[in-house]
Amino acid sequence: MPELPEVEVVRRGLHRHVAGRVVAEVEVRHPRAVRRHVPGAADFAARLAGRRFEAARRRGKYLWLDLDGGAEAVIAHLGMSGQMLVRPVGAAEETHLRVRFRFADDGPELRFVDQRTFGGMAVAELVPSAGTLVPAPVAHIALDPLDPAYDPEAAVVALRRRRTELKRALLDQTVVSGIGNIYADEALWRVGLHGSRPTASLPPAEARAVLAAATEVMTEALGEGGTSFDAMYVNVNGESGYFDRSLNVYGQEGRPCRRCGAPIRRDPFMNRSSFTCPSCQPRPRTA
Repeated sequence: MPELPEVEVVRRGLHRHVAGRVVAEVEVRHPRAVRRHVPGAADFAARLAGRRFEAARRRGKYLWLDLDGGAEAVIAHLGMSGQMLVRPVGAAEETHLRVRFRFADDGPELRFVDQRTFGGMAVAELVPSAGTLVPAPVAHIALDPLDPAYDPEAAVVALRRRRTELKRALLDQTVVSGIGNIYADEALWRVGLHGSRPTASLPPAEARAVLAAATEVMTEALGEGGTSFDAMYVNVNGESGYFDRSLNVYGQEGRPCRRCGAPIRRDPFMNRSSFTCPSCQPRPRTA
């Protein structure tokens, strides 16, 4: 699933190509793509015709497009395979095109393409959260490390307050948002910590270090357009990111650790996988 850097790349593209434009028509090609819009596909399309997109915004892995009037936004979650693509009018349709936005200026269309249909869109009310307005479904999500209002010390307190394993806490979007499986593994490797460390016994300095490492690795990934293990993770122009070439542990099972040479290990984790260096990141002792 795309994480913060990948979603931020898409947000920047949307803001550049869509902000300030008026929607002429919305075509919902698959009702599942707007299943989170409770009134249904027809209402989704009708409510957006004639509306102007003011800005593209993001918190964690959630994207939204503010609508004129300042009270509503179109919220989008990419799921596992969702793509927000800007295409010329008349360009060949994508096989898994789910929603098409045509604009009053007759310029390029915005298309939501989603092969697995785990993503989706909806019109949502904007509500106050952390000093700004966000769609109601996003209000419970914590600030992410790239948000200007992010408070690292508050995140340290929230992380240590959780009574769980360190990696589980990093993935908890109510503690700090935007960190997913890839960047959690990379951050933990950078600071030499194992994801099964109990957060309750984590010293503040180590909590601070792992959050700083997550910020660092996601900033670097953003600079390279995100990580593209899957051809479906693309920006609005359909281009892939390149940070997968810089990954130290994630997806590197059996390859030598770049720091010590030990073979990278893969372990099952929450129906996914965790990648660690058994030498640099020793598993904590248990009673």
